Amino acid sequence: MVEESRFAAPEARQGVAVDGDFIYVIGNAVIGKYDKHTFQKVGEWSSPEDGPIIHFNAGWVRDGELVVAHSNYPEVPMTGSIEWFKVDTLEPIRSHSFGQYFGSLTWMDRRAGAWFACFAHYSNRAAEPNRDPTWTNLVRFDEQWRRTGGWVFPPELFEHIGGDYTLSGGAFGPDGFLYVTGHDDRELHVLQFPKMGSVMEWLGTIMVPVEGQAFAWDPSDPERFYGIVKAERQVVVARLVRPASEAELE
Repeated sequence: MVEESRFAAPEARQGVAVDGDFIYVIGNAVIGKYDKHTFQKVGEWSSPEDGPIIHFNAGWVRDGELVVAHSNYPEVPMTGSIEWFKVDTLEPIRSHSFGQYFGSLTWMDRRAGAWFACFAHYSNRAAEPNRDPTWTNLVRFDEQWRRTGGWVFPPELFEHIGGDYTLSGGAFGPDGFLYVTGHDDRELHVLQFPKMGSVMEWLGTIMVPVEGQAFAWDPSDPERFYGIVKAERQVVVARLVRPASEAELE
C-alpha cells in the first residue's frame, strides 16, 4: 500500500466512507463531510449530547445515501443499529435496529445483492460474559434483513491481532477478497470465504499507512484506499499495490 496524501479532520475517530466527490469522516457521534479533491470541509452532522447516537463505527455510501453502523459500545448487553443519511445534507433518513443481536455492530458492506455485517466481541470493559474477540462473526442478510448465512474468523487471526479489541473495519476489495482491520495496527488482513465449513480463510496481511479502524475503497477508483490515523485525527489516502501472488502477502 502506497500513501498518496493525508489531511487533518477532527472527526477521524472511527473511520471514513467515500463516494464520487466526497469523503465522510466518522466520529463517535459526528460525521464530517469533506471535498474529495480539496479536502475542505463542506458539511457536518452531530448528535445531541443526550441523543440516541452512542458510538458510530464504519460507514458506506450507496445510491445517494450514507449508511453508518452504530452500537452502544462499551455498554452491555450489546445493541446495534444501522443509520441512513442523505449524502447532500447529512440529514438522517431512517434507521434499522437489531436490538440485542450477535454482538456489537462494527461494519457492513454489500456483495452479490446481499448485506454483510460484522458483529464484534471484546475482552475489555465491553465484553459480554464468557465471550472474547473470537466470538466476532460475519452475518449475511437479504434486503429485508433476514439472516441467510454466517461465518466466523480464524482464531489465529485474533492471536495475531492480540489485545482486547477485534475487527474494527471491513470491506470487500476490488479483487473480491474481504479486507479487515484491527483496532490500531498498521495492517490490512485479506480473507476469503471457505469452500466448506464456517471459518473464513486468512490469506495474508498487507502493511498500510493507517492505524486500524474503519476504511473505504473509492468507488470511482477501486484500488484507492481511505483510512484514518485516530491518534493524530488524520485521514489517509493510499493506493493498493496488488501482489503478484498470495506468497507475497506478509
